[in-house]
Amino acid sequence: MNGVDALDAVIRSDAALSRLVERVTAEASTDPAHDVWHFRRVAASARALAETESDRRLAIAAGFLHDIVHVPKNSPLRSQASELSAARATTLLEECGFAPNEVAAVAEAIRDHSWSAGRVPASELGRILMDADRLEALGAIGIMRCVATGVAMGGRMFDPEDPFAEKRPLDDKRFSLDHFYVKLLHLPATFATARGRAEAETRAAFLRGFAEQVAAELGVAPRPFP
Repeated sequence: MNGVDALDAVIRSDAALSRLVERVTAEASTDPAHDVWHFRRVAASARALAETESDRRLAIAAGFLHDIVHVPKNSPLRSQASELSAARATTLLEECGFAPNEVAAVAEAIRDHSWSAGRVPASELGRILMDADRLEALGAIGIMRCVATGVAMGGRMFDPEDPFAEKRPLDDKRFSLDHFYVKLLHLPATFATARGRAEAETRAAFLRGFAEQVAAELGVAPRPFP
């Protein structure tokens, strides 16, 4: 997928995008798993998945705005996170000079992309945003984000007495390694674009290799992968 550096020239050449990125940067969360650099990576991936220039422009905007209202994973409002971000995105897009049809398209994509909301995106932009965001949960960056989020919620990296849940139910609220099996390794099957799914499979293979390495260093057998 394209790196974040490839975004800079595109953003600089587009006055509305430049204004938007400036506004988003000023109000983005400082949570390391949901900060402006997360937004930039999602925007870069979304741009790479889009097929046309107009789609790429809106994909960048959607990537920067998809989590503009950060709701922690353990918040009772978590299922409303995409609605809250879509509402804030609508205001920012209008204030930065995007056309009404562009505002509506990006807001719809943000509402529909969320795992927590359980929706299926109806638009191509929504499918692109969903895949770009889910790529962030896989691979090396996905591992770092998983552990950072788990620790921030008061969890541990893994259960030191039973790291691969041989004698207990999986509990990804308490142990980050469990989250691999509860959610992350199931993600590739949920991707909507062919390019996104191919990249997801590559990154999921990295997660499986990481889990195998954890098992080797602890001297135990890894849990069978889903």
